[in-house]
Amino acid sequence: MSNWFECKVRYDKIQENGSAKKVTEPYLVDALTFTEAEARITEEQHPFISGEFSVSAVKRSRISEIFWNEGGDRWYLVKVAFITIDERSGAEKRSVSQILVQCNGFKSAFENFTKGMEGTMADYEIVSIAETPLMDVYKMKVIADGPRPE
Repeated sequence: MSNWFECKVRYDKIQENGSAKKVTEPYLVDALTFTEAEARITEEQHPFISGEFSVSAVKRSRISEIFWNEGGDRWYLVKVAFITIDERSGAEKRSVSQILVQCNGFKSAFENFTKGMEGTMADYEIVSIAETPLMDVYKMKVIADGPRPE
């Protein structure tokens, strides 16, 4: 199971008119600890940012699963309620999970989520689908001697 951390990176971004603007961009990183998450995002962003940058925040994410689509350039958060029935009382119980979907737009987010849920025996209801501000997601790559950053 992955441990997802949202990391915010602050740096001076060069605008189209040539001026520099201070921006803070969020990323998602698979890591074991807060310290590892900060180290991973620093390592991942170093080649892409010229000049100084800082990791302004690291927090644990509530993402339970990610549906990947390599052709997707945006990230959508799907809140889904899994529905179970309490055998004793017969009451309906809902447990909400957050699933991240990589895609190109709202319609494909819905389609990719639905495709990812195919074969699932659980009853569920989509509560919401919303585009996230995430710039990228960095997962761990597992190799013979243990997990390594991709």
